[in-house]
Amino acid sequence: MTTPTPTTNGSAWGARRVVFYAILVALTLVFLTPLVWMVITSLKTYTAAQEIPPSWLPNPIAGYGYEQIMNNSANPVLRWFLNSMVAATLHSLLVLVTASMAAYSLARLRFRGRGVTFALIVGTLFIPPTSLIIPNFLIVDQLNWIDTLAVVVVPGAASAFGVFFLRQFFLSLPNELEEAATLDGANQWQIFYKVVLPLSKPALATLAVLSFLTNWNDFLWPIFVLFSPEKLTLPPGLGLLQGSYVTDYPVIMAGAVLASLPVLILFVLAQRHIIQGVSRSGLKG
Repeated sequence: MTTPTPTTNGSAWGARRVVFYAILVALTLVFLTPLVWMVITSLKTYTAAQEIPPSWLPNPIAGYGYEQIMNNSANPVLRWFLNSMVAATLHSLLVLVTASMAAYSLARLRFRGRGVTFALIVGTLFIPPTSLIIPNFLIVDQLNWIDTLAVVVVPGAASAFGVFFLRQFFLSLPNELEEAATLDGANQWQIFYKVVLPLSKPALATLAVLSFLTNWNDFLWPIFVLFSPEKLTLPPGLGLLQGSYVTDYPVIMAGAVLASLPVLILFVLAQRHIIQGVSRSGLKG
């Protein structure tokens, strides 16, 4: 039996590393190509965007799509963008408040029925969201929230996934920290607010980003509850840019670029916290 030499092991490790990075590069190209094509198309003229075969480089570079968005009074894209920003931000804050308090009570407090309560909350994740549209519509109609910003902010703020996600993270925190705070005279609220939450910034940042994306990309619910053009959010609003007989690709792609920017910026700023939050939330069940 021959023993592999260090040179052989080094060569095999190097080959695996090359294959690994080649796969990563290929995946990066797969995910980046649609984004690059979207930006390129948004910089084309209407005629250039209709060419077959399509060209990768816009010639000439034109701001036609962005000009149409900025100056279109019938389809106020900037107003839709602002509505989406406000709605997604407020929704994320509500999710953090409700999910963090519910998750802390289910992770740290001892009370009768805690396990059943947690099981029921997790069980709601298996309910198809579309089956809740009519009940939710009837509720918000009774509250006179139809065609207001509240109708896309408040429903869904009690996030079952958020409760599950933060509970897993809270369980990974050592009990000794809370015991030390109790010995120092801190009550339950002070422990939660001054000890647990500061240590949970990665998980909170991750949940905030996921909640923001969920609300930002929501298309179906706003269609049912928002009717005035100036009250629309960006996803259903961008659907109005699609013509009945022709497709103005530069305008549509310019709107898509506008819709993608906050998401990309948010992910770049919070990616470190997202990785920490996801990696730590599964340590203890």
